Amino acid sequence: MTTTSGGGEHDHTTADREILVSRDIGAPRELVFEAFTQVRHLSRWWGPDGFTTTTRSFAFRAGGVWDFVMHGPDGTDYQEWITWTEIVPPERIALVHGESRDDPNAFESVLTFEPAGEETRIVMRTVFPTKELRDEAVEKYHAIEGGEQTLRNLADHVAQLTSNETARNETTPKGAEG
Repeated sequence: MTTTSGGGEHDHTTADREILVSRDIGAPRELVFEAFTQVRHLSRWWGPDGFTTTTRSFAFRAGGVWDFVMHGPDGTDYQEWITWTEIVPPERIALVHGESRDDPNAFESVLTFEPAGEETRIVMRTVFPTKELRDEAVEKYHAIEGGEQTLRNLADHVAQLTSNETARNETTPKGAEG
């Protein structure tokens, strides 16, 4: 696993407003991309440890929206709203994420899915409107740890999908040889 919370080659105009988290996942990028883009998968892994997600609506397309509630382990509900701004399967997803459609504090994220041999490196770059909002997300909401946990949950989910597919292939009877 590779995780960073800053540094690297970044746009210096946004460096003090951004968070960068990455992880190598042991699966082809098409599968990792699918797990990030279908609500049946997202509901199983999205969010930091202990959180669950209830989806109100989901339309994965540029201009589409994911309206959902994250339920914290302490019982707190967090209204969430994502608008997908760019989708390039299986390489890139850009989005705006806030509490509602017109949230003035919404932040932008770009996720890239890079082939890394037999693995996929997912890089999540998030840019906040201000340094203060970035700092609040890091200090109050533990955004770096939450991002790392979310990508670990994605990796665990993809590993389960891969394991299930392998088990299915091993138990499926082969056709009669002729």
